[in-house]
Amino acid sequence: MENLICANVFVPLRKGPSHSSEQGSQILFGEKYSVVERAANWIKVKTEYDDYLGWIDYDHHLYFEAGERENPGILARRTGFRDENGHLLELEAGSEIYNFNKTDNSFAIGKNKFSAKNKVTLSPAGENISVTAMQFLNCPYLWGGRISGGIDCSGLTQIVYKIHGYRLPRDSFMQAEVGNTLNFIEEAGEGDLLFFDNEKGNISHVGIMLDKGRIIHSSGKVRIDRIDHQGIFNEGLNRYTHRLRTIRKLGI
Repeated sequence: MENLICANVFVPLRKGPSHSSEQGSQILFGEKYSVVERAANWIKVKTEYDDYLGWIDYDHHLYFEAGERENPGILARRTGFRDENGHLLELEAGSEIYNFNKTDNSFAIGKNKFSAKNKVTLSPAGENISVTAMQFLNCPYLWGGRISGGIDCSGLTQIVYKIHGYRLPRDSFMQAEVGNTLNFIEEAGEGDLLFFDNEKGNISHVGIMLDKGRIIHSSGKVRIDRIDHQGIFNEGLNRYTHRLRTIRKLGI
């Protein structure tokens, strides 16, 4: 099966065919994926957005046939919709919706119609990167997460940039290959990505520059900390927690 559209609010993507296997990422509502193989009650899939491979429980394999569809709109904010039976569908920022009708704040996939009570904000939302990132402030850290209920460092950067129309790879070490390198922290501006390495010298963390001296990133929770040429300084702990490795400007 090819070009399927996720019909769940989100689906965990696991490293192996088991609920005890590590979550590597998530598929959001409206994102496309294809089936690679099947093992018992699990299927291995590949996402269209970032080419991520992972396993999902077959019970989570709820989908619409993609077919030939127009480019979807991307939700800039977490938004509640209801189907024609009145059932709530709370969609996360970064979810994709098709056939959006501005008149009644609704969208449809096939015979399914979903309507929102309040105005729906689609990307680009006419705001800057900082404002978009701030909607995730204090959301808990979750390895492999891409939603407000739990999000990791590269999930945060990927979704924020997705809302602004820029496609990033899934993991921080992959994101560190995108854009142009800045040599000095003084050159960094709002929206630039800052990368940090671990004891082995491997890229293991990423955050978004807010303004001079401040960074927003997911570490324990999505938080704002001080940043300088050494790295991230956590004032609560009174120490540096992450060592700066490189800075990338993506040109948006």
